[in-house]
Amino acid sequence: MSASTIIFYILATLVVVFGALTVFSRKIFRAAISLLLSLTFVAGLYFLWDVDFIGALQIIIYVGGIIVLIIFSIFLTHHSGQKLPKAKVSKKLLSGTLAVAGLGFTTWVVSQFVFKPAVGVTPVEPNVHNIGLQMLNYSEYGYVFPFEVINILLLAALVGAIVIAIKKSQETEK
Repeated sequence: MSASTIIFYILATLVVVFGALTVFSRKIFRAAISLLLSLTFVAGLYFLWDVDFIGALQIIIYVGGIIVLIIFSIFLTHHSGQKLPKAKVSKKLLSGTLAVAGLGFTTWVVSQFVFKPAVGVTPVEPNVHNIGLQMLNYSEYGYVFPFEVINILLLAALVGAIVIAIKKSQETEK
């Protein structure tokens, strides 16, 4: 077994472990930190596969942006040390059953799909210029509209967290 295979298994195990800690942690701040570590190890997988640009995007967008936004939201709403309520056994069973059913359905759909090789397609040089043009293009295959929608949604979430924090601080002052 090569060193890159061993590193892959270590990183994949860490992604799964911290992903599980994110889901099963009863403290919301620990769940956020576990998600941060899980996403960081996903970026490590991208770097291992020599997809440096996607790894850098993973760190900048998810680790640097989304997780920081989540942690600030937790602090602004004053719930950082609060334990999450314990879920009922029936909800756990339903969630587990739906997760296993979803995994089974996804596996079945992927196994039924016939993957055909790309014929007559010329490969594009994967550099930052081409990726930037593709992402922020206004044409049919561009991603500028979803990019702007996500920006607006994140801004709305941040404003909502601030409004909730202000209301809670005004209620505690009374």
